[in-house]
Amino acid sequence: MHLGRVIPILRIFDETKALEFYVDFLGFKVDWQHRFEANYPLYLQVSSGTCVLHLSEHHGDASPGAAVRIQIEGIATYQQQLLAKDYRYAKPEVEETAWGTREMSIKDPFGNRVVFVEEMAD
Repeated sequence: MHLGRVIPILRIFDETKALEFYVDFLGFKVDWQHRFEANYPLYLQVSSGTCVLHLSEHHGDASPGAAVRIQIEGIATYQQQLLAKDYRYAKPEVEETAWGTREMSIKDPFGNRVVFVEEMAD
């Protein structure tokens, strides 16, 4: 048996705010978008490198307030890039944890928590 990668689905409620956060602020790119018809909920995929997230306006796809942990190398550099964007709703800080990681937690406009995690060298 072989398991593949995991692609989390995060609930969103506003396309403009979602794109502002995930694309303009975090630096993901939109891979594709889908609506069954005009004026229907949006479902889309965003990615950065090998990290892939699905964002959905569909009721029942996910619950607001979810959390995802994303492995990263170079968290301090990424934090400085984010701070330089001067995004009104987030000024992320990096925290060193007791379990040997550096973590940067950011809430999206819908209450989902995106946590970037870097393993500290021994």
